[in-house]
Formats: sequence, C-alpha cells, structure tokens
Amino acid sequence: MKKRQKISLNIGTSIDIILQGFTAFEKDVLRAVCAIKPGEVRTYQWVAKRVGRPKAQRAVGQALKKNPLPLLIPCHRVVAGNGKIGGYSLGTELKRELLAFEEILLRPCRGKGSTKTWNLNRPLRKEKQ
Repeated sequence: MKKRQKISLNIGTSIDIILQGFTAFEKDVLRAVCAIKPGEVRTYQWVAKRVGRPKAQRAVGQALKKNPLPLLIPCHRVVAGNGKIGGYSLGTELKRELLAFEEILLRPCRGKGSTKTWNLNRPLRKEKQ
C-alpha cells in the first residue's frame, strides 16, 4: 500500500497525495512552496533557504519540475531572483497568466523584500472598453 502524505495548500485546506519516487529534498521543496500564500511571489533562492539548502536554487527548479499537481501546489509563484519569470512545467506562458490572474483577482499593494503581496480588500479594476 502506498503511503499518503498530507500537504497543506495554505488556503484553509490540505490534500493527501502520494509522493512515491520523490526524494526527501523534493518533498521538502513541495511543502515549502505550499507555504507561499496566494498573491505572493518568492524566488528559487528563498525556497532553497527555506528547505535548508541555500545554494540549491537549480535543484529547487528541478524538484518543482516534478510537481504532480502544479495548479494546486503553487510552483507558479516561484520566480528567478534576476527578475525573470523562471520555468514552469506547464509552460511559462501559463505561469505568466496565472500570476496575472492572481494580480487582477487580489489587487497589488506594496510588498517588502522578495515577497509581493496583494490586497484582498480593494475592488477590481474596471476593464477598458
């Protein structure tokens, strides 16, 4: 019988998934990414530091490439430290669209450091006609 592991999605719920074939490092990366709240953006280096391997940014990217549930485990919120979008298993265009969707949905407010936060209390922008 395959062992299920509970992963918190940081949206008030968690899921049980099978992470068979994943290394301990890869499991830690997926858990760390689940800690990124909706509307926040973090860097590969932030994830690497969070899992205790501060120089493993590339390994973080490779672990995220194996994400079995990329729309639920929010690896689209992890970007490169140089200001570039970084990779995404479902394509960088979809990654841009998901980030843009969160920006429209959650409206930006000022953030600090490598975290971009969004204000849930502000109304959405009106579409230009």
